[in-house]
Amino acid sequence: MIEKPPIPPSPSEDDYVRQVAAAEPPPQLAETDPFALFAEWMTEALAKEPNDANAMALATVDADGLPDVRMVLLKDADARGFVFYTNLESAKGRQLAASPAAALLFHWKSLRRQVRARGAVTPVSAEEADAYWATRARPAQLGAWASEQSQPLPDRMAFEKRIAEFGLKFGLGKVPRPPHWSGYRLAAQTIEFWRDRPFRLHERLVFERRGGGWTTKRLYP
Repeated sequence: MIEKPPIPPSPSEDDYVRQVAAAEPPPQLAETDPFALFAEWMTEALAKEPNDANAMALATVDADGLPDVRMVLLKDADARGFVFYTNLESAKGRQLAASPAAALLFHWKSLRRQVRARGAVTPVSAEEADAYWATRARPAQLGAWASEQSQPLPDRMAFEKRIAEFGLKFGLGKVPRPPHWSGYRLAAQTIEFWRDRPFRLHERLVFERRGGGWTTKRLYP
């Protein structure tokens, strides 16, 4: 008989009391600029998260309307939106081409914070994609050429062979950006900031885009 994996129990009241005693009551989240708040949280996450503070879950939908989600890395964020890069022929690339909207989720476990964003997705410019491509390490560039992302892989050796083939093809010269590799920008229509509070009395602040600005509302946890 297969044993069930261990699932942590809900915290007891004593556990919560210890959390309250250890935590400093923070001021309410500011209702001014969501991207300024996001930059503040990202800066703190980069200092405290042990791995990939810029990792985010990206949710799309397939042709049948079935949600699909995976982890990707945020590569830029400003008032225009959140930017990530991918093989355009991957599952997410095909899904975004057919249905150009998505949702993002950042979860910073060490900080007990989350940020969610939803909105339309558009391709970045060729200049933006080229500029980011130039910052990637050469092995990562070759891997982008060699990987038929989301397609069946016969075995690991087949992938290693393709990497070697592209290494020979480009020699010691610069590796150009593949035509099937670029980035997307999610222009957030809504951004929600979530902060853990004891007894599951969490703080939730939602920014909603209205014309050229933002409105805010607070939600029950």
